[in-house]
Amino acid sequence: MTRTPLPPSPWMFDPDEWPDDDCVAGGADLEPGTLLEAYRRGAFPMPHDRELLWWSPMRRGVLVPDDIRVSRSLARSVRRFTMTLDESFEEVIDACADPSRPGAWIDSDIRAAYVRMHELGWAHSVETRAADGTLVGGLYGLSIGALFAGESMFHRATDASKAALVELARLVGAGGLIDTQWSTPHLASLGVTEWPRELYLERINDLVDAPPPAVWA
Repeated sequence: MTRTPLPPSPWMFDPDEWPDDDCVAGGADLEPGTLLEAYRRGAFPMPHDRELLWWSPMRRGVLVPDDIRVSRSLARSVRRFTMTLDESFEEVIDACADPSRPGAWIDSDIRAAYVRMHELGWAHSVETRAADGTLVGGLYGLSIGALFAGESMFHRATDASKAALVELARLVGAGGLIDTQWSTPHLASLGVTEWPRELYLERINDLVDAPPPAVWA
């Protein structure tokens, strides 16, 4: 998939001006250049009560690819699945946006923005498929240099979303980093840890300008 250069954003994301709070700003827009600038600076959008808010958690959930934890049971599950890339991006984001899911936050504007980023070659999906090819899990996010900024994941079969994360860690490789935004007990069981905001911002300075994984170069 060819990656299209994006125009600069008129909006500034300056960490030096951010409060000591997970939510750092409101407003702006979801244009491709704005999204790219925000992620490069360590922020991401998530609406709340119909207001577009920008977040940079004080404790950032991250997965160093080499730290992925694959239990014996998960390894067995992974072998049962087939993994694909970017074949069903819209189906993945729609599954993640299912309004019946607890904490559902992906609205029509967010969906449209990330579908556009996918069309431009910046947003990608990892899909988990059953033996018959049915989509049973997956995740999506943005690949920016050696940083993969994960947005959301879902599963319809046991371990299907975990399998997608295992595959993502393999693709991103030892020199990269996976941003999970926040950590949860579920993610922590797979090797996700928390970094202070300052450390995360420092580490991504070089990562966002590094060569991307070969599959998304």
